[in-house]
Amino acid sequence: MAQQVSAFDAQFLNFETPTNLAHIAALTILDPSDRPGGAPAREELIELLRRRLHLAPPLRRRLVEVPFGLDHPYWAEDREVDFDYHVRELALPPPGDGHKLAEQVARLHGRRLDRGRPLWELYLIHGLAEGRMAIYTKVHHAAVDGVTGAEVLAALMDFGPQVSDTPPPGDAAEPQRAPDVLEMVVRGVARVLDNPLALLRFVAEAVPRLDEVPFVAQLPGVGRVSRFVRGIGPDTDVNLPELPRMVVPRTPFSGPISEHRRFAFGELPLDEVKRIKNAFGVTVNDVVMAMCATALRRWLVSRDELPRQPLVAGIPVSTRGQAFNGSAANEVMLTMTTLPTNVADPGERLRSVNRSMRLVKERLAAAPAAWLLEFSQAMPAALSALAARSAFRIASRRAPAMNLMISNVPGPQSPLYVSGARVVALHPMSVITDVSGGVNITVFSYDGRLDFGIVADREMVPDVWNLIDYLRDSLAEYGAMAGPAEPPAPEPRRRGKKAAGKATEEVTEQATGKSTEKAAGKSTGKPPGKSTGKSTEKTERPPKAGRSTRAGRPAG
Repeated sequence: MAQQVSAFDAQFLNFETPTNLAHIAALTILDPSDRPGGAPAREELIELLRRRLHLAPPLRRRLVEVPFGLDHPYWAEDREVDFDYHVRELALPPPGDGHKLAEQVARLHGRRLDRGRPLWELYLIHGLAEGRMAIYTKVHHAAVDGVTGAEVLAALMDFGPQVSDTPPPGDAAEPQRAPDVLEMVVRGVARVLDNPLALLRFVAEAVPRLDEVPFVAQLPGVGRVSRFVRGIGPDTDVNLPELPRMVVPRTPFSGPISEHRRFAFGELPLDEVKRIKNAFGVTVNDVVMAMCATALRRWLVSRDELPRQPLVAGIPVSTRGQAFNGSAANEVMLTMTTLPTNVADPGERLRSVNRSMRLVKERLAAAPAAWLLEFSQAMPAALSALAARSAFRIASRRAPAMNLMISNVPGPQSPLYVSGARVVALHPMSVITDVSGGVNITVFSYDGRLDFGIVADREMVPDVWNLIDYLRDSLAEYGAMAGPAEPPAPEPRRRGKKAAGKATEEVTEQATGKSTEKAAGKSTGKPPGKSTGKSTEKTERPPKAGRSTRAGRPAG
């Protein structure tokens, strides 16, 4: 029988409106210069997808609604997929630079997916500079989370330029069909009758942790109620670390969003981020969060809109292995943390991020977040859509749950290829809503780099490319505070007899015994993790080191 959409995943369908869209995407940039025959054509991508469709089940699933909305929809599998509809092709007007690409992708990202078909689209984009091309792929969040979305994208990719043959298994199962109308109605009625029991389960399991639920946590008295219930409940709940009450300040990107998007992307070296995290004794994610805090602080200062309170960021957390049943496509939950944009000193800003994230981890370690997957079960499916939209309207106008979303998704650290063309960058794109704010910063680590993708509301953040520049500035600032990088180790001197066919410079080096490597000088940098007391934040001007040569120029 077909898999039913879980109550949690159904919320991504329920809150969707013409402005609040619920799909995630990826912008993959390809370099086909070393591919025999040049750039892959649309027909080749369709054939590749056709052969590998069994590796990406979400690409052949479509929604089947239950009559009268009595229950959550089902996923039915199509035997044939209309690739002519789902795979499209376009070209950028010259010059095909990063800004033109981002404008086009932002327009595509602002369009709603057709719910009468499998919830995905793929665009092959020609006309990029240097002979490159791009693939924009979007999938509905009800079908995938950030990790499974990357897995779906990986179905197109290989670890080498040779396209591997991945035939479907010989005993492939028949496509799963949705139940007939009568069965869906009967199941829906049974779920409604079971709802009082679901409500009791919710009270027992969720109330002790209401201070973790976005929007609900902002309501007065919620923290006291949660602490009281934990105090009379099991000992495991008593020991939960206390979360501070997070007041969500108003920013230029708070409130109802429009139908239109802006997008900016860039790349930063992962090795430099790791060097900084080692120097300060923090994590890679801490450095990324601190860089985001710095970029947002400088953007807000430039508009004279910096709040006195820290921003509140929503952070997706993986719950893989904790799902309460096998029906949840999304195995990721949302937690919140403060983002110290109100802290002027960059070193203290990074340490503050480290403390906040450590508290979140301790809380999740003491009691895993899988219970949140059952949060939506407490309400009848027939009322879920109405409740979700009503909550969005109230939250966006009165008490937003957070200022923005920040997500960091791990990826492969070796080169990938699509139909023989090398993937040179993979920039993620995610969701902005009335409740989560008009900015979303998502990071994907790939092949020694951090690929950033920033989605913003077009009117709220018209200068979204400045955030990419500020991220680069922040990395340069933290790199300087961490001290000079270690010089590369000298190559070992070659020994032994001269071999025929060796290059002349190798022969010379062996004959003279001289090395071309210079001795590394001693470091005069400050001890890592300590502030110099002369932060550029006093004037709110980004440091000169690391600035791009042209504002808004995408890395690479």
